[in-house]
Amino acid sequence: MAELKAGTRLQSAVCDSEVMVISAPAGDADLGCGGSSMIAMDADKSGDAPDAAQSDGTQLGKRYVNEAGDLELLCTKPGAGSLSLAAETLVLKEAKPLPSSD
Repeated sequence: MAELKAGTRLQSAVCDSEVMVISAPAGDADLGCGGSSMIAMDADKSGDAPDAAQSDGTQLGKRYVNEAGDLELLCTKPGAGSLSLAAETLVLKEAKPLPSSD
């Protein structure tokens, strides 16, 4: 577990996914991808494959959030693993609807 800060870049240990932290909750967070913890950009990957239950993939340029809305990640490189915070799988952030222009 590590404390996440806005602007921090991380990579998956088991796939090609890379993310940048946009906003993060206070304190330590267990951020994962493909069933393994995310690692620093300069760390070596494990060479394992993503967990089958955590292999929905990430999409380039999409933002991922947790249910509470206090964690937001931007995908800077897509990969095969799904992003998670502790045991909770992160979901795509929905676009805000524009007001009608009647």
